[in-house]
Amino acid sequence: MQVVEGAKWYDLAKTRWSAAEELVAKRGAIADRDGNMLAMDTIAYNVSVNPRLIHDEDLTEDIINGLHDILGISKEELRKNVTAKKEDGNYVVHREVRNGGWQIDKTLADKIRKFREELSKDKKVTDVGIDLAENLKRYYPRKSLASQLIGYLDKEGAAMTGVEAFFNEQLSGENGFIKYEKDGKRVQLAEGEVEFKPAKNGQDIKLTIDSDIQRYVEEALQEIVREYAPKSATAIAADPNTMEILAMANTPQYNPNEFWINNSSSYNHAIKSLYEPGSTFKIVTLAAAVEEGVFNPDEMYKSGKIKIKGIPNPIRDIKREGWGTISFLEGLKYSSNVAFVKLGYERLGEQKLRDYYTNFGFGQKTGIQLGNELTGSIRFQYPSEIANATFGQGVSVTPIQQVAAVAAVANGGKLLQPQIVKSMTDPTTKTTKTFEPKVIRQVISEETSRQVGEYLEQVVSDQEKGTGKNAYIEGYRVAGKTGTAQKVIGNSYSDSKFVVSFIGYAPVDNPKIVVYIVVDEPNDPLVGGGKVAAPAFKQIVLKSLRKMGVAPNFATDSKNVKKEVTMTVPEITELQVAQAKAELKAKAMTFELVGNGKTVLQQIPAAGASVHPTQKIYLITEQREKLTIPDLKGVSLRDALEITSLIGIRIIPEGQGFVVSQKEETLNNVRVLKVVLAPPHGAAAQTESAAAGSDSEEAVKEEDAAAPGDSAKSGEQAATGNEAANTGAG
Repeated sequence: MQVVEGAKWYDLAKTRWSAAEELVAKRGAIADRDGNMLAMDTIAYNVSVNPRLIHDEDLTEDIINGLHDILGISKEELRKNVTAKKEDGNYVVHREVRNGGWQIDKTLADKIRKFREELSKDKKVTDVGIDLAENLKRYYPRKSLASQLIGYLDKEGAAMTGVEAFFNEQLSGENGFIKYEKDGKRVQLAEGEVEFKPAKNGQDIKLTIDSDIQRYVEEALQEIVREYAPKSATAIAADPNTMEILAMANTPQYNPNEFWINNSSSYNHAIKSLYEPGSTFKIVTLAAAVEEGVFNPDEMYKSGKIKIKGIPNPIRDIKREGWGTISFLEGLKYSSNVAFVKLGYERLGEQKLRDYYTNFGFGQKTGIQLGNELTGSIRFQYPSEIANATFGQGVSVTPIQQVAAVAAVANGGKLLQPQIVKSMTDPTTKTTKTFEPKVIRQVISEETSRQVGEYLEQVVSDQEKGTGKNAYIEGYRVAGKTGTAQKVIGNSYSDSKFVVSFIGYAPVDNPKIVVYIVVDEPNDPLVGGGKVAAPAFKQIVLKSLRKMGVAPNFATDSKNVKKEVTMTVPEITELQVAQAKAELKAKAMTFELVGNGKTVLQQIPAAGASVHPTQKIYLITEQREKLTIPDLKGVSLRDALEITSLIGIRIIPEGQGFVVSQKEETLNNVRVLKVVLAPPHGAAAQTESAAAGSDSEEAVKEEDAAAPGDSAKSGEQAATGNEAANTGAG
């Protein structure tokens, strides 16, 4: 045997001695910008059965009943697995229980182990024919939070949507292997040949989103769902200076841990759905008009309707009779279509409008790091289409395009590529790749950006004429615009189905956040973006600014008459610090720990006190002798006195209002704290009475000048039809 054809037999023997194992790479984790885990690998188990053994030991009914009780799989389905046969009629020796027995958690696996043990004892057999294979599965610890953005893996480990799919190659890593020689008992030979390639784990991804802001956004959308039961609702929050996405959410939601239950809700409308934006699109027309010097806020015009050459019926305002002769700034506040047709169609003209809309990123992908992004379109074939585009009709856009365009208006005129990933870290080399803001182009000047912000601020701040008045936030300068658009059903615009929206940013003078909310088919056909979306915008932005620590500037004007917005301080004394922090964080209230204790001994202000949303809550966690002086900026003199009294240091105030600076000094050998106080900017101009204002969006419909499909007609006949179809909305 060793002499005759020795080489042949040696090779065959080596094959028998050889063993190989695949070393599975760990998939990279996904976290938010602060490192909070959003997606990770965790241990899971796959169930398989041995039909031949089960049949031979007469365990078929026991196995079916036991696995049915544990896994909840139907007995019919289990019977197919437990009695599976080959083509020759013999039972198979291995069958995976895929439906419900795949990637189960440790709790279920332990129940199966216990069942196996008890059945083995009862039937007096060594093996009952149930195997558990340890594996890894994808786990999403925050469940539905940001689920459409993150995406999911199916039970086979295939990346299906979102970040999981777009960055699948980077997250997956590369499997390794080990090949070695074994003896008859499969024990590795000490001096045998070994070939080894280590697994290369996938890269860890840190997203730009903020889990707190993501939660604020999702809570606001859920309120919209409860009140208006829309077909869907989408919201995006971003930093306008970097276009880092802070939150991206859709309803209905789904849990990626159980993606098979509500899989259709994994669709991300923020990048994959097209909408007619309606009057939110007027922001771009306004920016173009200001940049070209054709917008004079004080210039007067006749509102109500405007006749376009070649179009038989006039384009009308949302209020059919108009508001008489008004200024263009008033036209912006009222969301007058006539004003924007004059600015865009008559003064800018087709070519400049097309150039500005293109430069602002419409009709093209933004380049966000997510798959299947749509491009949208702008129809400019007929005069009616050009005129209608000025106020957002006949235009199809994605929510992410809207956010990128308005961010450019807010940030000084720079169109930026949206960013969803902040960094990627290779666990093998420990190297980190960061993603910096990417400027696509300058679309308007910084001066135009400033002016447009001030005009849009009045859409929100003017409580009598502004359609965006419900987005007003006391203490902050907010810019924004409402939108209400009729949906196209078949070849015509519906009288009962609308898409309503609001987009804006704050603070106007130093924008920190831009938020867009779009609601598809609210159940009340008479509501507009100002009523449905603006309050949600207000809720999200106020909480986010507080979370960011952005101090209010209390800017107001004589037409703004608002009551002070306050919050009630909850009872957190005697709570563990972690509990107290969680409760205040949930209410988006800012706080500061004073001391290093684990329990809140005292709180300032006291429970039940009414405070401005931006005021800090101080959590005293140690006795006086151990305390250090905290940062008192922004607190009232009364609270400053209470805190310093508690610490045991004398305070010397200068001025009135709220603390703007502090300095510790020694006076006559005594430690003192000098604080400078000042009233909030513009606070003296505020009054307590509330002015009543009519909401010009209460019963508004946004309609095109021509029904879809009419453009196939020759010349300007595309605009024929009912005169009422030339109405627009704010």
